Amino acid sequence: MELFIVFVFVLGYLAITLEHSLKVDKLVPSLLMMALAWAGIAFGLPDFTSWFDSANHEIMDISGVGSDEKGALMEETLLHHFGKTCEILIFLIGAMTIVEIVDHFHGFSTIKGFIRTNKKKTLLWIVSIMAFILSAIIDNLTATIVLITILRKILDDSKDRIWFAGIIVIAANAGGAWSPIGDVTTTMLWMGDKVTAIYLFEYLILPSLVCMLVPTFIASFLKPFRGTFTHSEEQIQENSKASLMLYLGLGMIVFVPLFKTVTHLPPYVGMMLSLGVVALFAEVISVRQFKMSFIGVVKKDKAQDYVSPEPHGHHESPTFRALTKIEMPSILFFLGILMTVAALESLGLVFNFGQSVQESMHNDVFVMLLGVGSAVIDNVPLVAASMGMFHEGTDHHIWHFIAYAAGTGGSMLIIGSASGVVAMGMERISFFWYLKNISWLALLGYLAGGGVYLLMDMLIFAQ
Repeated sequence: MELFIVFVFVLGYLAITLEHSLKVDKLVPSLLMMALAWAGIAFGLPDFTSWFDSANHEIMDISGVGSDEKGALMEETLLHHFGKTCEILIFLIGAMTIVEIVDHFHGFSTIKGFIRTNKKKTLLWIVSIMAFILSAIIDNLTATIVLITILRKILDDSKDRIWFAGIIVIAANAGGAWSPIGDVTTTMLWMGDKVTAIYLFEYLILPSLVCMLVPTFIASFLKPFRGTFTHSEEQIQENSKASLMLYLGLGMIVFVPLFKTVTHLPPYVGMMLSLGVVALFAEVISVRQFKMSFIGVVKKDKAQDYVSPEPHGHHESPTFRALTKIEMPSILFFLGILMTVAALESLGLVFNFGQSVQESMHNDVFVMLLGVGSAVIDNVPLVAASMGMFHEGTDHHIWHFIAYAAGTGGSMLIIGSASGVVAMGMERISFFWYLKNISWLALLGYLAGGGVYLLMDMLIFAQ
């Protein structure tokens, strides 16, 4: 039965990797392999002789355990992993909802006011730095969407935008690596108590910055970033509360790690608090705007014999609207992937593979290869698997290196990260164009940042 479960995982993983070729959303194979993997465990449970204890990170001998006890152990393990997975998913739903509420009030249009240049090289540095900072707060995927949307309001020529979009992908992934809320993989490590927010920043801010600066510096000498451009005349829709909601939303997201540090409660609790505060402000603002709209309609129609009791334009809650716009396919994909890896971990397969890896190569070499692999294969299952391979304590060197490698390595291919995939769709960037023009820049940044991290670890953190 173990072979069946491994076969299901490999087949599902292959389907996820070939998502664009198969024209099937990756959540489908993700959910299928999760259900089939745990069904395989349920059917093969009587014959299993070992079981992985996630709490103590060791293999248990269950050869002499009865069927009822094995069933109870499986249910306990399933509930444990489901609870840990749901903590991550609820956290992500809260963050996504806050971002959508900010966008409901056109909060991100405020960022366009920071761009007041007509030089391509200057614009390159502005969007790169913005992507680096913004992705650390609202995650690399959302930062990419926001900045490419703003670029569309500034640059008319799509041939120019795709170059900027490629650099944005690199910078956004680099920025997401040093923040516990910047990338789903760093969020997983943070919520799994592998890293803390303070040391994640301390260990990775410089390597991540180098990973962004090196490609941006080299790109600034390339022909596409020379000369000037003419600002597009298209205007972004404005809202009087845009700036308020932008700063409130970003501030409440940044507040989450502070809340966890002070209260020691799980991060999703702090995210729900932040969502509640942002939603409260959004509802109050929306209701006041609704009342003003209603008064305007009444004054306009007061000379008529009949006044409709409902104003034009049905009032909708910004919170409810935001909830309908969050990426539920991504949430379900994460559910499927994390629970599938949990099934492999429960059988001890992930742990045994990790032991073999540690015996055959140095951990740093493995992590660098993991980063390269994340450009081809989704980094979420890679990080989920690595969390079951190693048993080092919180803030150990390897966890921060994994966060860096998995977060930035995906930039080497356009399909290697969520930010790359969304840029590919928004600007119609071809796989081979990115491979020819951007991948080498991403590789240089990845190697430079990785070298800086290893040097820091050898000279500073190892003391």
